[in-house]
This record gives sequence, structure tokens and C-alpha cells, in this order.
Amino acid sequence: MILSFLMVGFGGAAGAMARFGLTMATLRYSNAIPIGTLLSNLVGCFIMGVVVQMLSRIAWFAEGGIVTDHNRLLFAVGFCGAFTTLSALVFEMSAMVQRNDVSLAFGYLIITLIGGFAAFHAGASLLRLISQSQGG
Repeated sequence: MILSFLMVGFGGAAGAMARFGLTMATLRYSNAIPIGTLLSNLVGCFIMGVVVQMLSRIAWFAEGGIVTDHNRLLFAVGFCGAFTTLSALVFEMSAMVQRNDVSLAFGYLIITLIGGFAAFHAGASLLRLISQSQGG
């Protein structure tokens, strides 16, 4: 049980630092839409799609496989949980609305939701394709 908490904690710390780094790296490109938050949400959804697809492969999840419960906690719960951020999305949309950029806020929300859904399925599809090409 303690190891599970540590895996989530390590993944969460890495995800939070990665999101902060991405936000800092994209500040100069973020005039209207906060690119860092958008990218972290889309990339996080892609990673989650990969993880979910890996979890659906029983052979990969078996004893000694690449997807263990601790890896799931590290990547899906910890890293993706901290890397993606609903609270920052809502905060940034609120700032747009306060600046009377309601249509921009709505567009940002739609891009994030549809893009996140597409990224999740792209990650899952990529892993399925790799698995099929390897005969698994």
C-alpha cells in the first residue's frame, strides 16, 4: 500500500514539473490561448490512451509484463493526473471571459475537449497498430 502511494506521488511530482516546464517553455507563444495548458491536456490524454490500451492487453499486464499495477499508478494516476489540469483550464477560461473574450474561451474549451478525445484515441490506436505489427 505504501509503495502504491509512493508511485502516485512520484508520478504526480514528475507530471506537475513537466506541466510547469511546458507552460514556461510556451509562455512567449501564448498570447490569446494558453498553449502550455492546452498541450499538457492533449499530450496527457494521448498518454492516457496509450496506458489504457496497454492495460487492455492481458499479456502485457501479466506477471513480468511491461504494465504492472505500479506502472499504472505511476503513469495514469500520478503523472497524467498532475500533468493534465482541469482547474487551470477553468481558471484561464474565466480570465478570458473577464476580458470579454467569451468566444475565445468557448473555442479554447471545445479545442481542449475534442482535441483531448482525439488525442486519447490516437494514443490507443497507435499502440494497437504497434501491437498488431508485432503479432500481439
